[in-house]
Amino acid sequence: MSAPETYQLWANGQESPGSGEPIPIENPATGEVFAICQSASEDDVGTAVEAAHAAFTAGTWSRAPRQTRADVLEEAARLLTKALPDLIALEVQQTGRALREMQAQVPSLVRWFKYYAALLRTDERPVFPTAGQLHNWADRVPLGVVTLITPFNHPLLIAVKKLAPALAAGNSVILKPSELTPLTSLKLAVILKEAGLPSGVFTVLPGPGPVVAARLAAHPLVRSVDITGGTAAGRALGAVAGRNLARFNAELGGKAPVVVFADADLESAVNGVAFGAFVASGQTCVAATRILVEQRVYEKVVAGLARKGSFIAAHMGDPMNPKSSMGPLVSAKQLGHVSTLVREALLGKYATAVVGGQTSSEGGTLPATSALDGFDLSKGYFYPPTVLVSSLSATLGATPRLLSARIWKEEAFGPVIVVVPFPDGDEDTAVRLANDSEFSLGAAVWTQDLSKAFRISERIAAGICWVNTHHRNDPSSPWGAASTPGGGSGVGSENGREAYLAYTAAKSTVTNYARPEDARVTEDWFNEGGAAVRYG
Repeated sequence: MSAPETYQLWANGQESPGSGEPIPIENPATGEVFAICQSASEDDVGTAVEAAHAAFTAGTWSRAPRQTRADVLEEAARLLTKALPDLIALEVQQTGRALREMQAQVPSLVRWFKYYAALLRTDERPVFPTAGQLHNWADRVPLGVVTLITPFNHPLLIAVKKLAPALAAGNSVILKPSELTPLTSLKLAVILKEAGLPSGVFTVLPGPGPVVAARLAAHPLVRSVDITGGTAAGRALGAVAGRNLARFNAELGGKAPVVVFADADLESAVNGVAFGAFVASGQTCVAATRILVEQRVYEKVVAGLARKGSFIAAHMGDPMNPKSSMGPLVSAKQLGHVSTLVREALLGKYATAVVGGQTSSEGGTLPATSALDGFDLSKGYFYPPTVLVSSLSATLGATPRLLSARIWKEEAFGPVIVVVPFPDGDEDTAVRLANDSEFSLGAAVWTQDLSKAFRISERIAAGICWVNTHHRNDPSSPWGAASTPGGGSGVGSENGREAYLAYTAAKSTVTNYARPEDARVTEDWFNEGGAAVRYG
């Protein structure tokens, strides 16, 4: 194995050494360290924020014409397209995600830069019907220095989703990627500079969250904090940003319910659940994890999911193999978390596990060597697709015990689903089970009765609800949590014009166009004659 490549911070438009502890970057499929990334210290954070603020104040980007910013975003899209092969390979290496997933996901990121470039060129400025001889319009002006904190599961996707609207609005942006997967974000910085982004406008600071993210959120020059990550981290950073009176946006945990009615096309439903549950090895915030199935088709759906699990498990291999179905979890810590939740459900007799199409009382195990390509699975953090069903039977009397298992409530962030039945025709129970969570990000409904789909989707507490599909995402479509007690999925929204507006402030300009002789009469509040004048 060759010596690990070294990566540095990105600041002031160039690579910059960090004074924090170096971070070993591990390939989750092999357990090998293939890169060393320099990390930022608290002093590095302070220096970076001040430089970003100086770039914002200078106005080379913040006051650049909209058309100029649009040109740079379009050029970024072109250069990103050109760099796709290298970025995809690096994304597979640092995340462990299967190549076929990254080949589908990473090229889609071009759309975000193009969308926000188009928005800049077409967005209109409102004029308000203010009373009097006044012309009153509103501009959207950038906030200043904004901070983006991104997770390990979709390093480039989530960074670009946040970065494109933040840059379009004219802000200076500091990105803190996950310390597990920072490398493609650093490559993106080089692309943006080549596209014409001025130095100091985009900074990448890898490092541990308690050091880098917390310091960024607390800095008085930071005017917005936007995080995608765990609920605990989001709450902690939200408290810090709140003390600083900075804006705060958070896309946090998820425990997406999927309601499958008997009238659904069951083959399509099983395919959709399998995609929603097992893509990215279940490491997505909208992963289909709580599958609620109408009683009379429950056994068919479980059998279908077992077949899918068997196929996926038999085709797990080298993530760089285009035929490999699913990669490993991102780390030993994540593997331990998923394994613990499954073991608890099994040992507590809450559920029986169907692993790779076979019933198991022990949970997820895989052979040491891949049947697909001979890849050594034992060195990585692989976990097979696992379906948890009632340990007693598929009858409704067994359901309440399964619902009290910790894995019903807590986010596993792995390829594990819980499948429970609800009584035939009982929409109220289906909705109650779907809403039995503090999380409210994604949900799905499978039925061929569109009036039923509308009724159920309207009642499910989720910011995104798919009907007869799952995990659809588009730069124009809002992506955020519903407001529910507990708020485990966060606040705010990504995508669309709404995201662009969130990175701006409204600036109202009021111009009096009255003739001077009229203004002298109406505007002299302290006139000697005591004549009535305007107020407001």
